[in-house]
Amino acid sequence: MATTDFLTRTPPVDTGIRTAFLIVDTESVPDGRLLAAVKYAGETLTPEEAIERARAEQREASWNGSDFIPVSFQIPVGVCVLRVGTDFGLQALTCLDAPHFRPREIVKKFWLGISCYKAKLVTFNGRAFDMPLLELAAFRYGYAARDYCQNSRNRFNGPIDLMDWMTNFGAYRLTGGLDLLAKMIGKPGKMEVSGDQVYQMYLEGKLQEVNDYCLCDTLDTYFVFLRTRIFTGDIGPDQEAELVAKAKDLLVSKTSEFPVLRRYLESWTEFPSP
Repeated sequence: MATTDFLTRTPPVDTGIRTAFLIVDTESVPDGRLLAAVKYAGETLTPEEAIERARAEQREASWNGSDFIPVSFQIPVGVCVLRVGTDFGLQALTCLDAPHFRPREIVKKFWLGISCYKAKLVTFNGRAFDMPLLELAAFRYGYAARDYCQNSRNRFNGPIDLMDWMTNFGAYRLTGGLDLLAKMIGKPGKMEVSGDQVYQMYLEGKLQEVNDYCLCDTLDTYFVFLRTRIFTGDIGPDQEAELVAKAKDLLVSKTSEFPVLRRYLESWTEFPSP
């Protein structure tokens, strides 16, 4: 899986349409060394012991039994990016630093890619998680993000966080999240993998599978984004249907490069309206 589609300005098929949006999703795992140094300083815990202790503390404190460790102790092991044109058409997709998926290289490629475009970032819950994850990683590794810092740190006019947008900036809890919205419009949503499995998959060396999961979430985010643009009046239902059909054709053409796309396409449905 090459990163050139993200790091260059030219679409796979040069239509002359500028990239206007970058759809981003991330996957991460806890940094046990940082946890041991910060939360359990002086207790001589191994990184693995620090993670397990922190997960147990999270489960005890969580209202729903989640053991997810805060983003400040996470490092990215998967970042997928879709390029979308001014016409809202899907132009390209990539999982950064494939097939190695090294955190430092993932972060480097992400911020280099962001600097290539005058494009708006689109995420789902990115303001609360994905962007802090990537910002903290840039801080950790000493990478610059000048244009992003100058132009994108604005809650209302900066990147589009679809969860923020759908909930009127946190006015209610969107129970079901991205999975709900994707399935509501006939897209796969969660398939075999969910976020709480990522750390165990990482321990088992299944980095490709982690990034496959990340890519599918990124695609769900794109299709949810398209549907929200009907509500905003940027496109109509017929235009959305045409864009979805063209995106599907692109995904079919990419199945040899991204085999997970076969399963993703097979999982499309027509969700019945009441």
